[in-house]
Amino acid sequence: QVQLVESGGGLVQAGGSLRLSCAASGRTVSSYAMGWFRQALGKEREFVVRIGWNGGSTYYADSVKGRFAISRNNAKNTVYLQMNSLKPEDTAVYYCAANLYSDYTGGRYWGQGTQVTVSS
Repeated sequence: QVQLVESGGGLVQAGGSLRLSCAASGRTVSSYAMGWFRQALGKEREFVVRIGWNGGSTYYADSVKGRFAISRNNAKNTVYLQMNSLKPEDTAVYYCAANLYSDYTGGRYWGQGTQVTVSS
C-alpha cells in the first residue's frame, strides 16, 4: 500500500509561485508514473501533469504548459510541482496520484490534497 501526502499549498497573488510536494510512504513509488490533478470548487477533477517513473517523460495539460514543472526524486520517494505565473483559475485542491492509469484519468493511489488559492 502507498500513502501520499501533499504539502506546499497556500494563498498566493496572481503571478506568484508555489512549490507543491508529494511524499510517498509505505513502499517505493520509483517504478510508478506519478502525476498531479486538481479540482476546483464545483468542477470535476482534471489532469494537470504526469511524470514517468524515471523522470524522463512528462506530459502537461495545455492550461499549465510553460508555467508548471513537475520533477521527482526517487531517492526521497517524492514528487514536486513547481507552479509559476499562477492565475486565479489555477485555484483548486491539488492531488498527487501514483501508478497513473494510461488514459491519465487518475491513479491507483491518491493523496488527501492541498489547497491552492490564487488571488487576483
